Amino acid sequence: MNMTADSGVSDGDRFEISPLPQRVASPAISDFAKTMAPRAKRASSRQMNLDADKKKNGLAQLVLTVVKLLHELLEKQAIRRIDGGGLTDEEIERLGFTLMRQSEEIARIAREFGLESDDLNLDLGPLGKLL
Repeated sequence: MNMTADSGVSDGDRFEISPLPQRVASPAISDFAKTMAPRAKRASSRQMNLDADKKKNGLAQLVLTVVKLLHELLEKQAIRRIDGGGLTDEEIERLGFTLMRQSEEIARIAREFGLESDDLNLDLGPLGKLL
């Protein structure tokens, strides 16, 4: 089969692809090619210098943001259950105490990592703030 990339016609058992040009015209493709080049060919100024403390705080911020989001969802669900009348006074008391302790613990851990409440509220662009 003999098929060239230009013609799209087959006439046998071989398949040939015409060679690609060596020069890339698109700047985006060119940047991608530079990034994918072996490390020795890349410019050394493109290396990242990551601080271990910043990575740890970034991970803590992400985890606490998810925990805070789940906490707020639990609070909303608790309010729905209370309004629906499906809980006894004792269950309401226990639920309120648990949510209060959970909120205090989230705030304590955030302080430990030097995070404020605004740090746990991600900006989702056109969707607005997460929390």
